[in-house]
Amino acid sequence: MVLNKSDEDLEFNKIQNEIRSKTIVDKIRCYMLYQFAKQIEDLDGEVAEVGVYKGGTAKLISKVLTKKQIYLFDTFEGMPEVDESKDKHKLGDFNDTTLENTKEFLRDCNNVNFYKGLFPTTAKHMQDKKFCFVHVDADIYKSVLDCCVFFYDKLVIGAIVVFDDYGFPTCPGAKRAVDEFFENKKEQIIYLQTGQCFIIKL
Repeated sequence: MVLNKSDEDLEFNKIQNEIRSKTIVDKIRCYMLYQFAKQIEDLDGEVAEVGVYKGGTAKLISKVLTKKQIYLFDTFEGMPEVDESKDKHKLGDFNDTTLENTKEFLRDCNNVNFYKGLFPTTAKHMQDKKFCFVHVDADIYKSVLDCCVFFYDKLVIGAIVVFDDYGFPTCPGAKRAVDEFFENKKEQIIYLQTGQCFIIKL
């Protein structure tokens, strides 16, 4: 039997109890994010999440990385236009959220910054920033590919990018975008049994 360490981690479970009603990311995936965030806390660079939804995983990251600024990107109106030849999600999926409600949920996090609209247009003022941790939970081909293109050259050595949707049958476009982008890169895509994958910037 595999030991479930997440059940024994008191700090994680305190945060998990706060966020579970505000995320559809299951506990084990949240625990992976928690561990990844701890891994990079001493690296230089900023932190970003693309695909915030109701703010659950954003709060998790914010609570772990209290000394870093967390940049949060989402339409806060649901899924944008999709490519039906690559994606299974539809325009407007996950639209049961608002920027106002998400801000209210994250009111106790003083290191979060909200950017409403289509990424990467909402990040055009961040061209000179460096990042050490990025959580991509964007579900669809173009959004995930845009994240890869935008963040790759801004990652510090040792930075971690986690792609939430990589192994999920509902998000084939997300996997395709990651595979295509990293096909000719030196970083390896590391797949987790949670359905997530991650890369470490070399």
